[in-house]
Amino acid sequence: MLAPRDPDEYLLESERRVIRVRRHWASMLWDIFEATALLVGLMLISSLMPEGSALVQNILWYAGLVVVLRFSYYVIEWWVERIVVTDKRFMLTTGVFETNVAMMPVTKVTDLTFRRTLMGRFFGYGTLVIESAGQIQALNKVDYCPNPEEINDAISELVFGDKKAQTERFSMMKARRAALGRRRVGARR
Repeated sequence: MLAPRDPDEYLLESERRVIRVRRHWASMLWDIFEATALLVGLMLISSLMPEGSALVQNILWYAGLVVVLRFSYYVIEWWVERIVVTDKRFMLTTGVFETNVAMMPVTKVTDLTFRRTLMGRFFGYGTLVIESAGQIQALNKVDYCPNPEEINDAISELVFGDKKAQTERFSMMKARRAALGRRRVGARR
């Protein structure tokens, strides 16, 4: 009830999921550095305080608890965020307490740009810039994409690839799923 919905619950029956990933863990590097620095700073201040300052020690440790809780929230937020690409649309689901689903149809894409910085090459992430026909969409830039070459290739195939081959492949997958579903139903009897 309180848990965020799975992104697959937003898919239509006729959609085929191509990609489902969360942002690369490197998107959390600043949060990790910030939380670590604050905790180390609080511990240093606590160790330098005189022994008779129990009130200040408690305040410092409660501040440390706030830092840990804040970092935990950022980790949970990163964990529930998903980038989903289907054969019909792009989706970005975010939010721990309040779910936000940004969507863009694949047919609106006019240009796809792929960027990878030196740090991105080192850690294994990149940025995808998705442009649409004269509009700025909610999904125009996706930072920290893991396996960016594979994602770029898959999206390029969807957007600019052979539509007839995609339709045939999708029909074959749908027929195969239907056949497997009938066998499973028959096996239960």
